[in-house]
Amino acid sequence: MSVFDLSVTDALLSTTRAVRKRLDLERPVPNEIIRDCLELSLQAPSGSNKQGWRWIVVTDAGMRERLAEIYRKGAGSYLEDGYQEAKSSGAAQDIRVFDSARYLSDRLGEVPVHVIPCIEMDTDPAENPELLWPSLMGSILPAVWSFQLALRARGLGSTLTTLHLCYADEAAALLNIPDNIKQVGLLPVAYTKGTDFKPAKRRPLDELLHWNGW
Repeated sequence: MSVFDLSVTDALLSTTRAVRKRLDLERPVPNEIIRDCLELSLQAPSGSNKQGWRWIVVTDAGMRERLAEIYRKGAGSYLEDGYQEAKSSGAAQDIRVFDSARYLSDRLGEVPVHVIPCIEMDTDPAENPELLWPSLMGSILPAVWSFQLALRARGLGSTLTTLHLCYADEAAALLNIPDNIKQVGLLPVAYTKGTDFKPAKRRPLDELLHWNGW
C-alpha cells in the first residue's frame, strides 16, 4: 500500500512543465517561497553525500537584465534558426518550443527571480571525463528537479536553461562566483498564469525501453 496519494504524486510528476510564456512577470515572488523550495532540494542525493550544491538567487533588476544580456549573447542565432527550421518542417511541437524559448529570451530580464544552480568541484572532470562529468551532474541535477517540483506544488514555474553558459565566465564575474564553483544552468522563476498544466506528448515507452541489455 502506497504511503502517498498516487494521483497527486503522479499529477505533480507528469505536469511539471518547462514554463516560459506562462510565467507571470508582474507578480512578486516572496523570498520565503524560494527558500522553502531550496530547503526541500537539499534532500536530493549527491555523489558520496558531498552535498556540494550551491545556489545563487538573483532578484536585483539590474543584475537580472545583465544575466539576460549574457543569455541572449549565448543564444546567438540558435533560437531563431531553430524556430525557422521547425516552421519549415511543420513540426508543431518544435515550433511551440522554439517560439516560447524566443519569448523567454526576449523577456528574461523581466522574470522576477533567477536561480543559478551550481556545484562545487573538488577535482578536475577533464582528468576522467567518462566518470567525473556524470558524477558531477548527477550530484546537482536531482536537486534542481526537486526544486522545480517544489515550485510547481506552490503555483510557480521554471525551466532549466543553459545558453548563458556559453559565456559562463562573464556571469561568474558578475556574480563573484569562485573558480571551483561550476554553474550548471539558469532557472527563471515566477508564479504561473494558471496552474492547469497537462502531461506532454511523448514517444511510447516501448520505443525507448530495453530489458537486460540493448
